[in-house]
Amino acid sequence: MADTQSPADAYAAARQRNQHPRLAEFSAGIPFELDPFQVTACEALEDGHGVLVCAPTGAGKTIVGEFAVHLALAGGTKCFYTTPIKALSNQKYADLVERHGKRNVGLLTGDTSINSGAPVVVMTTEVLRNMLYADSESVRDLSYVVMDEVHYLADRFRGAVWEEVILHLPPEIAVVGLSATVSNSEEFGEWISTVRGDTTVVVDEHRPVPLWQHVMVGRQLFDLFNERDNTGDRKLVVNPDLVHHVQQRERREDAFQPRHQRGRQAQRARQSQRGGYRQLTYRPLPRPEVIAKLDSEGLLPAITFIFSRAGCDAAVTQCVRSGMRLTTEAQAAEIAEIISRHAAELPEADLAVLGFWEWREALMRGFAAHHAGMLPAFKQAVEELFVRGLVRAVFATETLALGINMPARTVVLERLVKYNGESHADLTPGEYTQLTGRAGRRGIDIEGHAVVLWQPGVQPTQVAGLASNRTFRLRSSFRPSYNMTVNLVAAMGPDSARMLLERSFAQFQADRSVVGLSRTIDRNTEAMAGYREQMECHLGDFASYAELRAKITDRERRLAKQGSAARRHEAEEALQALRRGDVIAVPGGRRAGLAVVLDTGPDDADPRPLVLTEDRWAGRLSAADFPTPAEVLGRLTLPRRVEHQVPRVRRDLASTLRASGITAPGRVGKRRTSAADDAELAALRRALRAHPCHGCEDRENHARWSERYARLAAETEKLRQQVAATTHSLARSFDRIRALLAERGYLEGTGPDQEVSKDGRRLERIYSESDLLVAECLRRGVWESLNPAELAAVVSAVVFESRRETESVPRVPAGSVSTALADTTYLWDALTTDERRHKLAPTREPDLGFAWPVYRWARGESLTNVLAAAGENGQLLSAGDFVRWCRQVVDLLDQVRVASAGTPMGAVARDAVAAVRRGVVALGTS
Repeated sequence: MADTQSPADAYAAARQRNQHPRLAEFSAGIPFELDPFQVTACEALEDGHGVLVCAPTGAGKTIVGEFAVHLALAGGTKCFYTTPIKALSNQKYADLVERHGKRNVGLLTGDTSINSGAPVVVMTTEVLRNMLYADSESVRDLSYVVMDEVHYLADRFRGAVWEEVILHLPPEIAVVGLSATVSNSEEFGEWISTVRGDTTVVVDEHRPVPLWQHVMVGRQLFDLFNERDNTGDRKLVVNPDLVHHVQQRERREDAFQPRHQRGRQAQRARQSQRGGYRQLTYRPLPRPEVIAKLDSEGLLPAITFIFSRAGCDAAVTQCVRSGMRLTTEAQAAEIAEIISRHAAELPEADLAVLGFWEWREALMRGFAAHHAGMLPAFKQAVEELFVRGLVRAVFATETLALGINMPARTVVLERLVKYNGESHADLTPGEYTQLTGRAGRRGIDIEGHAVVLWQPGVQPTQVAGLASNRTFRLRSSFRPSYNMTVNLVAAMGPDSARMLLERSFAQFQADRSVVGLSRTIDRNTEAMAGYREQMECHLGDFASYAELRAKITDRERRLAKQGSAARRHEAEEALQALRRGDVIAVPGGRRAGLAVVLDTGPDDADPRPLVLTEDRWAGRLSAADFPTPAEVLGRLTLPRRVEHQVPRVRRDLASTLRASGITAPGRVGKRRTSAADDAELAALRRALRAHPCHGCEDRENHARWSERYARLAAETEKLRQQVAATTHSLARSFDRIRALLAERGYLEGTGPDQEVSKDGRRLERIYSESDLLVAECLRRGVWESLNPAELAAVVSAVVFESRRETESVPRVPAGSVSTALADTTYLWDALTTDERRHKLAPTREPDLGFAWPVYRWARGESLTNVLAAAGENGQLLSAGDFVRWCRQVVDLLDQVRVASAGTPMGAVARDAVAAVRRGVVALGTS
């Protein structure tokens, strides 16, 4: 076939070959033409710039990262490819090995090390951070660092690691940041340019596969927007047919309610969306029927996001029980072969407790769950089968949206509310965009589809707002930790470390937020100058006169408050002195007149006597009913028991009270306020009258301007305090941490000569969320004399976090483990006391819920027994959860091993790692 390339295209291609030969070489090995944003980013990279690429999921931004790998290999240097999670590292490693061969690619994920000396190494971001702090030889000859999913720096638990890496990397290393589309990409790029030098920001909001939005109401599937155009600039209009149908459905739902409950259905629906009340009539379409509808519309494969692990598993069970099958016999045979490969190393004795056979049956039918509670080997099998198109329906939690390459034709959202760790909250537009971004497989689908399942209370306009608003603002979660602080002081000294913290994205954003406040302060200051002109008086300094007026007002308020407090105290004392049968006068209100005390009340601290008035009202009174203390006017002899609830008893006793001859005072006298005889207030008033401005004819006009001036001055002072609190906030936090660490002996010396102590060197190697608590336990020897299984049990307390609060105290191994856990908790309590004193966030309390299961596992017991024991202990752990927590225990044990190298503790930690890392825990990576 003759070459149909136009002269202009031929010229452009030749120009690219001449100016960017590496890119031309790279492009020749790719089976598709690069998009403009990919070309722009790759050219900038070849020109020696760092790049930040912000593009939607599935747009192909990883091509830019792969070009950095190509440049490193072509130039004989190194490239590190970092990812936020191990699963993504494994996936990227496999991709790069396929392209460049095993000899050129390595993998480092904390518990896995493959060919770590290769020119290209895939790793989790934490691994690179640790390398930089340790000044590792591996960083030599490093030219490029790819930071995939760099928007992860917003994560409140792990986000700081990304900023640490960006700030610590030597300036000659080019950073390639790959991010989801964020609305403040220019701000993020500006910060990276500030700390890394010249950085090209490439933003592309075009989805290579168009995304259509739908709402499924019952069995009917509606387009969300009137026009099937989600990519144009025209204003999108919500589909009127959908709006009308939803209104009809809600009226029908409301009609089934009892009359007294009508009109509240929408409110109950919204509450049930947040996990509150159960629907009375509405039943969602069964999940098998949803899948069947999608299948009939040609919308499979689909990922249904269910914000609950149990919900995902239940959905799979429902589909299997329905008898539905989405696979052919040939596909089922291929699925069985892949399952066998992934499950080959699973101990046969554990298959039943792992739910293997139920999981396998679902996969053979084309269904699967995907969530953090699954065994890693199961998740990896699901991912492979889904990418191959053999699994047609996956029910997943939102963790699937974190970068794993599992695109689908359709994404389904069952609810628009999820639990955020603290409460049920509406999905944000950014979360909606990230989840639905999985829809549409490039090179396979011509369009992707997002489907929201309707429930009462969900309005089409609400869905449209999420679908059309792509605002996802990247906010830094960076803050100094104890480990970071000792590493920074060791690497560069406190002064340079403070300067580095000032360059963080967190401080960059904080300082930017101050800009608007500073402008307001400037405007206020200008306005205040105008107010001062208006309050000028020809007789004298009106500002000093206004100050006297303000002092008088303030003194009067304080005296009034003191007087009120004193009167209340006197009234309370008088009520406390009352006895049963005393007759008093209620001074005012509807109950004014005589009253007899029936009961003095149970609480002397808040006296509330029960009385009966002469107009037959019975009830309790308080100090608030007496502007002056109650006085006893006489006494009545009462029966031993007065049934004041009985009308006849109230009538007779009120009659006795009226006939007693006791009379209420005609008028309750009022006490003089303390203001009348206050010397300070009298002196202020004399000074006011003596002031020259007191005789000014225009005095009250000047006063009005002075009051405006005072209000604005107070407002401006608050703004100045807010600015002061924001500016240098990270450096101040760093200084508070240093003060605590110095107090506890982890830092030595003061000022610029401050150094890390021997104990601080141990803390440098502890990267746990509870880093200082771990260091304290090691320093004080509370974990010594433990055997490997016991150490694993105790260490679990500082990593494990129960998913649900329980009132029962978890069982822990007796003896040494119990003692060590008690000592650990005691150290935590002392540490948090110091943290509060230094105005630092307190360390999380140790959680004993995993100690018993991991202890039994480390002793060599079977998975079946261990999970059963966990259930008896109030912790309902899935096998996947058990493996995940075991691996976190292993991570910390390994840190303890390194931090305690050459000591008996180091040897026990090493043996503990081996004891926990066995069986299903040792298989694959999470």
